[in-house]
Amino acid sequence: MNALSPFGWAYAAGAGLRNALYDRGWLAAHDLGAPAISIGNITAGGTGKTPIVALVAGMLIESGERVCILTRGYGRRDPAKRVVVADGSAILADAETGGDEPVELARRLGGKVVIIADADRVAAAKFARDNFGVTCFVLDDGFQHRRAARNLDIVCIDATDPFGGGELLPAGRLRESPANLCRADAIIITKAEAAVDLTKLGQEIRRFAPEAAIFRAESGVSGFTELAAFLAREADQTNRNLPGPAFAFCGLGNPKHFFKTLDEAGVEIAGTKAFRDHQRYTQADAERLDQAAKDAEAAAFVTTAKDAVKLQGLTFGLPCFVGELAVRVMPADAFRELIMAAGRKNH
Repeated sequence: MNALSPFGWAYAAGAGLRNALYDRGWLAAHDLGAPAISIGNITAGGTGKTPIVALVAGMLIESGERVCILTRGYGRRDPAKRVVVADGSAILADAETGGDEPVELARRLGGKVVIIADADRVAAAKFARDNFGVTCFVLDDGFQHRRAARNLDIVCIDATDPFGGGELLPAGRLRESPANLCRADAIIITKAEAAVDLTKLGQEIRRFAPEAAIFRAESGVSGFTELAAFLAREADQTNRNLPGPAFAFCGLGNPKHFFKTLDEAGVEIAGTKAFRDHQRYTQADAERLDQAAKDAEAAAFVTTAKDAVKLQGLTFGLPCFVGELAVRVMPADAFRELIMAAGRKNH
């Protein structure tokens, strides 16, 4: 770990004080009235958390639970407003009003999940129980949101940048000290396929979290869906290949991993463009991408599902495809058992 910057010291002091108040019982976590599984991280952005949230919610839905994902909904137009992104049967919000990741989650789960974007997740949980008959909660990005009680605390750690450069925000990407991993019940090393030394990383994590179960997650491109079909939720339109060299773009916390994943999937990448995380795309962005793709002699665009939900109404000069990512957590049986046990608590 590097020496903290002055701003890092201030951030660390604030985070440390808040954690101490919860650890000593001076601040209380609120029971959400149903089993809750938190999935979070200790670094800002790009850990591959969203596919894990979808995977866990999907497991619970398949087991018969009425699942609600509670999320803050970063990047949405009015962060103070409560938005029902999906009601368990349909997607009700777009990325601008509900946030890009909540809408992506709703798409991944076919609208068969309740998703509520609200900064106050305790109040949102009561609303979900009262209005949708929810039996289980998944807290998206919940590790630092200690006001909401949980039955299982899962932390995702990016194998390619596990500790955010070793400095706390704003100098680095750490949201809190790795020492606080001791609160986690389980840790998932995401992007494990890209790890330099998975065994060494596991040992380092174990120093901070000796009691936590450690899993690994691998992800890859399962296919490509033309943008219009993706937005229309026509899953049967997924193709195995692109029509030629592709210009890849995204607005993610870790864009390099997306580009690398495409390369490993055999995509011929003509050029790339990384936007800021949670980018709100405009037609001007599309036109600049068109010019860049033309200069690179690309035959198509390729982007992520998180970005695609924000491209409605934009026109591109080349076909645009969405890379559909698949993730698996291993050992799979142990992970499923952990999730099912937490989801059944208090039933």
